[in-house]
Amino acid sequence: MSGNAPSVAGIPLDFILFALTLVGVALFHHHTLRVAVTGLLVITAYKLLFSPFNGVPGVPGLIALLGHEWVTVANLFGLLLGFALLSRHFEESRLPALLPRFLPDDWKGGFVMLVLVFVLSSFLDNIAAAMIGGTMATVLFKGRLHIGFLAAIVAASNAGGSGSVVGDTTTTMMWIAGVPPLQVLDAYVAAVPALLFFAFFAARQQHAYQPITKDAPAGIRIDWARLAIVFVILLAAIGANIYFNLRHPEVLNRVPVIGLAVWAAILLTGWLRAPDWSLLPGATRGSVFLLSLVLCASMMPVEHLPSASWPTAFGLGFVSAVFDNIPLTALALHQGGYDWGFLAYAVGFGGSMIWFGSSAGVALAGMFPQARSVGAWVTGGWHVAVGYLIGFAVLLATLGWHPDAAVRPAASVAIPAAPQLQIESKP
Repeated sequence: MSGNAPSVAGIPLDFILFALTLVGVALFHHHTLRVAVTGLLVITAYKLLFSPFNGVPGVPGLIALLGHEWVTVANLFGLLLGFALLSRHFEESRLPALLPRFLPDDWKGGFVMLVLVFVLSSFLDNIAAAMIGGTMATVLFKGRLHIGFLAAIVAASNAGGSGSVVGDTTTTMMWIAGVPPLQVLDAYVAAVPALLFFAFFAARQQHAYQPITKDAPAGIRIDWARLAIVFVILLAAIGANIYFNLRHPEVLNRVPVIGLAVWAAILLTGWLRAPDWSLLPGATRGSVFLLSLVLCASMMPVEHLPSASWPTAFGLGFVSAVFDNIPLTALALHQGGYDWGFLAYAVGFGGSMIWFGSSAGVALAGMFPQARSVGAWVTGGWHVAVGYLIGFAVLLATLGWHPDAAVRPAASVAIPAAPQLQIESKP
């Protein structure tokens, strides 16, 4: 930590300002964008005047930090906007309107839908999976969604991505750093029982609030052109991620190739069906909110995590609900000594416990503004937090904690968000 920076009771003022920002977001959920941007401006001004950026004071330190963060920020911005357009293409393809023909008519229909979101997220980005899930739920439940079910959609998308190196930014970071995909796959030992728990209760909540549509409207015709566009956009995101991970991993941390690939697909398919550009202003506001919190988190003077252990990994799940999981993952990778399946589950799923704890939650809250109440999310989505506890306990009881040696990526591979953090490597 910065030795000369102001502190209160030993806590650096940086953290106090960030905590106040998060409290403001929780309390003033109708003004979240204004609160987040104000918090970012206040923290930035404070850092410029009193607290260095990774040991570099003033404007040079801020420029250095932004130089490391811009790829992450650009990728998230591109994905959030691009997947907003994708979800509308998916809705207007009219495929969601046919789902009642194939799903059970009672609470089990909602349960199966959450399982579908989980499966989709295992090979799609979790933002896309959450937004597709929100689109399906809107049609299936006539737009009346219980906030507990909204929390479950986000949890299903994050849980599904936690065991796949292409399903979440944090697991992709592990892959780039040299963690074998099979070690990340262990996260599913926790994610599956967590899913079964929260999906059961969320589906019953939703059924009591608004039952599923029992019959698909007659005469529905699928717009195959729009489905083709959805497929092309998703294929572009997945293909760019896999190709550059395997062939040129260093590029992923220098150029926002995944976001660019999504937008290239959107523009190249625009002649087939025009995107709904009217969605962009709302999606932009949600993106700026999330990116403000990401930048605030990146400015915190975090030097190292506690010693690697399963209690530390467990705690990181709760920290991820309020603190950006990208720098947390970067710190863990440089510190080493973690069981990567545990870490992937904790930082991947943990953010589901609060709506702004993950990019998938922010994206879904952009579609359903009622989700922006932290109190309603925590009380209505209580089963998500309990599911996290159950999943972690199952993973610990079945596979046990098997820490790996410290990951030492090749010199050409830069871990996102790590360079601006002072790391104490553990032997």
